[in-house]
Amino acid sequence: MNNKTDIVKLVTEGIQDRKGRKITHVDLSDIESAAAQNFVICEGSSTMQVSAIADSVREYLHKNAGIKPYNYDGYQNSQWIVIDYGHTLVHVFLPDVRQHYNLEELWSDAKINEIPDLD
Repeated sequence: MNNKTDIVKLVTEGIQDRKGRKITHVDLSDIESAAAQNFVICEGSSTMQVSAIADSVREYLHKNAGIKPYNYDGYQNSQWIVIDYGHTLVHVFLPDVRQHYNLEELWSDAKINEIPDLD
């Protein structure tokens, strides 16, 4: 289950389970200087939802693939939570914080795949 598309798929499902929106997969595998091979970025409408999405991703990967994160951070204020799965980093943002940091623009030379919202 170490296939990168599998982990991205599981992360996406975990996000969608808590109604996370504007999911973007940034494939950084061709960029040598990148901190990870994949970024999965999404947003929640409130700090409570951001926390719930991050919890859902962690629980979903653990339950469905036995994968635990190496680390995670951001629960203190839940405006931006990052979950570190080694080659995959999951970023859960509030919309204005996501816009401010604009990770997609930062890695604009990567392959970017926007995943449609479920509703």
